[in-house]
Amino acid sequence: MNDGEVKKTVFRSAYSGGRPVRLKEETRLFCEESLCGRYGDEAMKTPFVVLDGIGNFGELDPFGKYDTAIRMICETAPLRVTEHELVSGAATLGGAVYAQVPAQYKGQYVFPSINHLTVDFFTPVLKGVDSIEALVKKEMGGPDIGGRKLRFLESCLSSLESMRIYHKRYISELEKKRPDILPYAKNVPFRPASNFREAVQSLWFTFSFLRLTGNWPGIGRIDRLLGKFLEDDLERGLITLGEARELLASFFIKGCEWIRGVEAERGSGDAQHYQNIVLGGTDSDGNDITNDVTYLILDIVEELPIGDFPITVRFNDKSPEKLYRRVAEVIRHGGGTVAVYNEKTILKAMTRFGYAPEEAADFANDGCWEVQVPGCTRFSYWPFDSLQIFLKDTLGLESEETPEFLSFEQLKEAFFEDLKKHVDAIANDILRGSIVNLSDDPSKEEFRQLFPTTVIDLFENDCVKNKKGYLEGGTRYSVIPPHIGGSADTANSLYAVKKLCFDDGIVSLNKLIGILKNNWEGEEYLRQYARNKYVYYGNDNPEVDSIMAEILDRFSGFCEAYGTKHVMWIPSGVSTFGRQLEWKDSRPASPFGSKRGEILAGNASPTPGTDLEGATAVIKSYCAADLTKQVTGAALDVKLFPHTVSGNDGIDSVSALIKGFLELGGYFMQLDVADVQTLLEARKDPAAYKSLSVRVSGWNARFVSLDDNWQRMIIEREAGGQVQC
Repeated sequence: MNDGEVKKTVFRSAYSGGRPVRLKEETRLFCEESLCGRYGDEAMKTPFVVLDGIGNFGELDPFGKYDTAIRMICETAPLRVTEHELVSGAATLGGAVYAQVPAQYKGQYVFPSINHLTVDFFTPVLKGVDSIEALVKKEMGGPDIGGRKLRFLESCLSSLESMRIYHKRYISELEKKRPDILPYAKNVPFRPASNFREAVQSLWFTFSFLRLTGNWPGIGRIDRLLGKFLEDDLERGLITLGEARELLASFFIKGCEWIRGVEAERGSGDAQHYQNIVLGGTDSDGNDITNDVTYLILDIVEELPIGDFPITVRFNDKSPEKLYRRVAEVIRHGGGTVAVYNEKTILKAMTRFGYAPEEAADFANDGCWEVQVPGCTRFSYWPFDSLQIFLKDTLGLESEETPEFLSFEQLKEAFFEDLKKHVDAIANDILRGSIVNLSDDPSKEEFRQLFPTTVIDLFENDCVKNKKGYLEGGTRYSVIPPHIGGSADTANSLYAVKKLCFDDGIVSLNKLIGILKNNWEGEEYLRQYARNKYVYYGNDNPEVDSIMAEILDRFSGFCEAYGTKHVMWIPSGVSTFGRQLEWKDSRPASPFGSKRGEILAGNASPTPGTDLEGATAVIKSYCAADLTKQVTGAALDVKLFPHTVSGNDGIDSVSALIKGFLELGGYFMQLDVADVQTLLEARKDPAAYKSLSVRVSGWNARFVSLDDNWQRMIIEREAGGQVQC
């Protein structure tokens, strides 16, 4: 480099052609310092506010404690205004990273926070937060206001006042440090945004307030929210596309503020904060809403390796061809930042189950990929492992007795009986844990009273009107689906038993059960035969795919027996979210050749090492099931190799994969391009690969922030089997 020459920021890519450069160099440097952990490390220096100095704190009621904590956070949390940011506000208390309201009393966090939701950002941006305050005051003047209802509304007003305090502090800071941002920040989010810059600032500030107080909201349909503002400003000559791209890039970079340095604790990834974004799709009138904001965001994540806002694109029959190509161009850089929704399947699933069509049309997700109606839904889920049910309950691998099955059909039905018992137990635990007066008449049911959540309640459409919190029936929809895990492994196990014991007569079921109890010890030839002779799920084999489809179909039926019959809805979904790691040591050996301790299938994807026929075959196996019955979702992870996505042919191939996925009735697909050798190098030298992002399981993470087990899982998934690492 010559004297005086400015060093250019370079971001890694799985694509040999490298990432494009569209943004200013100072924006790219701002991104680099954020990705390297400058602001996350800074936040950890002040993880929480301390409430010990408030003399009567221990005597306050829950609302009083909550309001006091939120007020102190907004009054005393450090402010951050950086040189290159274009939007203002920051979640500077590191304790929020642990899904806690970042306030402690006598050394303990006082309240957990809320995640797995997407709130209503449309109201603050389009109508202003003042409109929410007006609604609270109107409800306070209604009849029969007293007791808990009054305390709830008083807490809403207190949270709004805290938000104003937080805002005023930032306005004062901007007057001193960034007067150029001040005109776009002084009125929003309390008044409606009047232009694109104000709309982006309003969205960011509301989001940062929610994060500052410990919550992890998804953002949802950002292009639908901001698209008209940009269209109008472009028409009036108030902004250029380049300026709008820089502004949105600042939004994305600011969202990396919880990333920590290489020496930070490792686990399931440092970007797992559920701040997902949904692009494209139709509105309630069936019009496709893809617009300039859609493409600007794709520009940004193509150029900058930011995985902290995992993006899912809603595709439909009206999606423009340009959108397919732009998504494919972003995917080839790796990191799994952009995933795919099949709008047709999802809308059918939601309305079939009971969601209002006009509300289903605006679906986003819970921060990973499970669909919900933003601003209207309390959401969590209950995961379980179907493989352990089959191995332990049906085959009795941890029992001294060996069950007798005269046919494969008898074995399969026994498994479905065991599965039903498990789903029934989960459903009953969900209902009894949520509802105090469980009844056959939902109108007579009431939710249990839990801890206050009024910061969130302000941005959920019905909480103020219902005078109830997010966790207490305030939202229009309350949803806790059981999520089946290990379904591909269970399908493979059933198929292996069918072939080995009933069709081909290689070994009796009794003997196979004994072998599995002994973890295949002394039976390596038979294990390799079972592993390699048969064509398992993920290879477009109708025989095994039909077993997988039946598992999912029967499971959804067991959930639908509860469905919408109570105030807490119980749909079905398919996921593991990486739990195959925690399940591996408690799973006995399987009939298809795995041993105890192996990392098996994720989500609705094939078991690693068993999908041998490529991405198209994986998609066809997955789509053999009726995925409209999996109401909250069924995630498919598809790995692509860098050499297959290069050039125009690579772009065409990815576009064709997406179109085939849609045509076959898929639900949600995560495509990731990764080079195993790069992952192995990053494992050895994490400091050199700080910004290397990978798709984990509904979220993205910098690879070096994953612990050894998570890294091993990602490497083996991409390599298609076990790897020495």
